[in-house]
Amino acid sequence: YVFFLQESMHAYAANVYTSVVEELMKGKQRKFIAVEQEFFRLWWDAVATDTHKQQVHQLLQEGRLEFVIGGQVMHDEAVTLIDDQILQLTEGHGFLYETFGIRPRFSWHVDPFGASAATPTLFALAGFNAHLISRIDYDLKADMQKNKKLQFVWQGSPSLSERQEIFTHVMDQYSYCTPSQIPFSNRSGFYWNGIAAFPDPPKDGVYPNMSLPVTDTNIHLYAQTMVANIKERAAWFRTSDVLWPWGCDKQFFNASVQYSNMDLLLDYINKHSDEFGVAVQYATVGDYFQAVYSKNLIWEIRDSQDFLPYSTEPFQAWTGFYTSRSTLKGIARRASSLLYAGESFFTQYVQKHPASSICKCGALRQLQSLRWAVSEVQHHDGITGTESPKVKDMYMNNLMYGMFNVKKLMACIIFDMNSAKKNGEVYSSVYNKDSGIPDVDQYVVVYNPLAWNITTVVTVSVSHLAVSVYDELGHSVPAQVQSSAESHSTYDLYILVAISGLSYRKYNVKPLNGKESAFIGRSVKYKRKGITHVDQQSRQFLPVVNNCYQVLFDQSTNLMHSITERETNQTVQLTQEFLEYRVNGDVTKGPISDNYLFAPNASAVPVSKAVGLEVVSGNLMTEIRQYFYSNVTARDYIYAVYTRMYTVPEGYDGKLLCHRIEQEYSVGPLELNREAVLRTSTNLNTRQLLYTDSNGYQIQKRPFKAYVNNTVARNYYPMVQTAYIEDNTTRLMLLAERAHGVSSQGNGQVEVMLHRRLWNNLQWDLNYNLTLNDSSVVRPVIWLILGTKAVTNILYRTSGLALEHRPVVMFGALSGDKPKLPGQLQQNSVHGSPVTVPPNLHLQTLSIPGWRYSSNHAEQVHSVRMGKQKQGDADFSRVLLRIRHLYEVGEDPVLSQPVMVNLKSLLKELGSVMLVEERSLTGTWDVNTLKRWKWKTAQYPSKGFFNSTETSENCIVTVHPREIRTFFVYFQGQ
Repeated sequence: YVFFLQESMHAYAANVYTSVVEELMKGKQRKFIAVEQEFFRLWWDAVATDTHKQQVHQLLQEGRLEFVIGGQVMHDEAVTLIDDQILQLTEGHGFLYETFGIRPRFSWHVDPFGASAATPTLFALAGFNAHLISRIDYDLKADMQKNKKLQFVWQGSPSLSERQEIFTHVMDQYSYCTPSQIPFSNRSGFYWNGIAAFPDPPKDGVYPNMSLPVTDTNIHLYAQTMVANIKERAAWFRTSDVLWPWGCDKQFFNASVQYSNMDLLLDYINKHSDEFGVAVQYATVGDYFQAVYSKNLIWEIRDSQDFLPYSTEPFQAWTGFYTSRSTLKGIARRASSLLYAGESFFTQYVQKHPASSICKCGALRQLQSLRWAVSEVQHHDGITGTESPKVKDMYMNNLMYGMFNVKKLMACIIFDMNSAKKNGEVYSSVYNKDSGIPDVDQYVVVYNPLAWNITTVVTVSVSHLAVSVYDELGHSVPAQVQSSAESHSTYDLYILVAISGLSYRKYNVKPLNGKESAFIGRSVKYKRKGITHVDQQSRQFLPVVNNCYQVLFDQSTNLMHSITERETNQTVQLTQEFLEYRVNGDVTKGPISDNYLFAPNASAVPVSKAVGLEVVSGNLMTEIRQYFYSNVTARDYIYAVYTRMYTVPEGYDGKLLCHRIEQEYSVGPLELNREAVLRTSTNLNTRQLLYTDSNGYQIQKRPFKAYVNNTVARNYYPMVQTAYIEDNTTRLMLLAERAHGVSSQGNGQVEVMLHRRLWNNLQWDLNYNLTLNDSSVVRPVIWLILGTKAVTNILYRTSGLALEHRPVVMFGALSGDKPKLPGQLQQNSVHGSPVTVPPNLHLQTLSIPGWRYSSNHAEQVHSVRMGKQKQGDADFSRVLLRIRHLYEVGEDPVLSQPVMVNLKSLLKELGSVMLVEERSLTGTWDVNTLKRWKWKTAQYPSKGFFNSTETSENCIVTVHPREIRTFFVYFQGQ
C-alpha cells in the first residue's frame, strides 16, 4: 500500500521498468502491464536510455507492454473529487498520447478501498472498454463469487445509464496478488525475486523470502499448485478464461529471475495441457477482456449502487480513512481549487495579451507543478491519509510549492495586466485569512473563478479597527471589522464582494476613521454554562436573525436550540454537540482503529460539560463563538465552533449568502485513541436515512444497516462535498470543503467525523509508521442549508461549488494616495471578462494544457513513428474546455432540462472562436472516432459499438443532465 516516492523511485521503480523492459525483449511471449504514469514518467525522463525508449515503443506496438488506466496515479475512489480524478487521468493520458500515440482502454483499480459509482462513468467517458476492481465487502464478494456474479455491466449514473455503462470485473477472493501458499515449501511461491528491500538493496542480491527456483524436481509440484488454483477460480466465473494475476506490491524489481522461472512453468503446463486440462499464456488485461468479450454472453446490469464502505473482516471496516489526516485532505482541496482559478486566469491572460511580457513557458511550468502535486495526492495512499508521516510531508511540500508558484503567477499577471510599476509586493492568499496587511494603503484583488456572478464575503486580517474599503471607482464597499477569534494582535475584516464570472475586482483598504469606515462588530460574552442539569422551566433563548433564518440559542446551556426557515416559517429543533469515540490501540485486547480502519468499541461519549458563548454582531454578519470545555472550571478548550450568519444589504443578490449558516470548527489536539465527531440532532423524522455524494458528482442513498458486528463503523460513508438528512418536507444539508466520514447513528441525526488521533501496536502498522499519532488542530468548514427539498435542491449545487471555489484573494501595497487604477483597465471593463453559464451548468475546466499532440489520430501516430513528436515549445493555441450539467434527469422541472450553449458567445470575451473539436473526457479521442465495446445485456441483447453523443454543430452544444462534455477550442490569431 505504501509508496515513499523518492526512495521508491530510486531504489525500486526505476529498477522495475529498466528490468522489465530488458526482459520483455528477451522473449516474444512475455507481457507486462504498467499503471501509474508518475513513476513511469520519472523513469522515462531521468533513467531510461535511448535504447530503453526505443524498446518501449516497440513493445507497445507489439501489445506486449500495456498501459492500463494511464493516469498519474491509481486514485482513491472514496474521498476524491471527480474534478481531481479527471485532472490526474488527463495528465497521464496527455503524456502517453503525446509520447507514444496510445490511449488506454482498460482500468485496473485493484487497490482503492471500496468502489464508487462515479468511477464507471469516469472511465466510460475516458473511452474505456472495461473496468476492473477488487476491494469490496468480504461478505458481498463471497456471495457474488459463489453465484458467478463477479462480472456485470455497470450503469453508474442514473441519468447517463446505458450511454455510459461499462463492463466491470470484480477480482475474486485472492484479489490482485498471486496466491503465495505452496504445499512443498515454507517460502511463498511465484515470487522468485523475493521482497523488495529499499532504499538499501542487499549487496549479495539475496532478497528476503525468494521463492524456490523452478527445477526438474519441483516443476511438477509447481504446475499442480498453479493449475489447482486456476481451476478453483474458474468455477467462480462464467467464461472459461481465468485472469491469474502474477505479481503484487513492489514486485518485478528483478524481472529476469521472475520471467525465467515462469517461462519454464508455463511451457511445462502447456506441454501437459491434456493431463492438466488447462492452457496458460502471458497476457495483458486487454487480452483477458478481449477473450471474455468475444464469448458473446449476455450480462446482468448493475445500477448506480456503489461498493462503499469496504470491510475485510467482521471488525475491519475501512471507514477511518474518510477522515484520517484532515489537514492534508484540506490542503489537497485548497490546492485543487487554486489550480482551477489559476488555469482560467492564465487562459484568459494568454488569449487577451498574446504579446505579453510574462514568459508563457515559465508560467505553464508553474501551473504544471501544481497539476502534478494535485494529481499525485489523489493516490489511494495520498489524500486518504494512509501514508507514513514522511510521505505525508512529501505530498504537503509538493502541494505548497505548487500553490506558491500559482499564487506568484496570478500576482504577476495582475501586475502585467495593470502594467503597474513594480513598486509594491503583490502576494496572495488561498487561506481564509492572511496574516498581516501592513498599515499602509492596501489593495485587495479578488478573483471569482466560477462562471457565475457571485456575491460573497472575503476575510482579510488587518492591524486596525478603523479602516475603510473602496472599490475601483472610489465608492464605499460594505465591510465589517472585529476582533479575531484566533489572534489577539489582529482584526478580521469582512468585505462584501460582488464579482461576475471569471473576473476580478480590486478593493482599496485604507486605515482611517472616516464617515464611511467599516462597521465595527460588537462583542457580547455570556457566562459559561454547564450543559448537564438543564432547568426546563426557566429557559431563555437568544435569537440570531438574518433574512433567511432565525437561529435560537438556549441560554441555559449556550447550545443551539432550533433553526427557523423564515420563508416557510418552518422550525426544526436542532442541537449540536461534540463527541469522541474512544478506541482500542492494543491488538491483544481486540480490534484496533488505524489510518485505514475505524473500530469503535462503544458508543461515542460527549466531550464537554460546559459551554462558553460569545456573540459578535454587526451590520454584515453575526458570529456566534462557542467554546466547549470538559467542565465549568476548565481553563482550555479542545473544541470550538464559529457560526456565521450574513445579512446582505439592499441592492446585492444575497440569495446564496443569506441561505448558508457557515460553521468553522477548531478541533484538537486530541488525546490519544480518540476520534472526534460533531453530531447534529434534529426532530426531523428521517428514519435514519442518510444521503451522501459520490466524489462531488452524484448523490447516493445510504439507509442504515444493522450488522451482527461493527454496525457503527459499517454505517460510516465518505462525504466528499455533500451530505443531507430529510423528512417528508424539510431537508438539512451539509456542504464540506474537505472529505469527512459521515453517518446517521439515530433518527434525525447526522454526525461528521472531524479528526482522529491514534496509536496502535500492530506490527505491520509499526513497520510502516502508520499509527496516525496526529496531534494537530484542524479547522474544517461546513455550510448548513435548511429548507424545503425543492429549495435546497437548487441551492446546494451552486453553494457547494461556491464553497469549493471561494474567491482567490491577493494583496498588494498602493503607492501614493490615489485609489485610481491605470486608465487602460478602467475603460475596458474593470472586472476582467465575464464568462457566464446558466445556473444548471458548471464550467468545469478552462485551461491551456500545453500538449503538443495532433488532434488528428493518424497524424499523431505518424509523427510518433517518425520520432518527430518532441520538438518545440508547449502549444498555447489549444484551450481545453469542459462543461458539466449539474442535475439528474427528472430532478427539477426546469433545471433538469437539456441546455443549449453557444460556445462562441460564451467565450466571446476571450476572443473570436475559430474552431471547436469535441473530445473524450481526457482529450485524447475525437468523439466521432471513439467506439467503445458494447457488451450484451438483457436490456440490449444486440452487440456492437457505442457511438458517441451528438456532436456540436457550428459551436452550439446541447448539454444533457449529468453530462460532462469536453472540447478543444481554438481562437483567431492564436
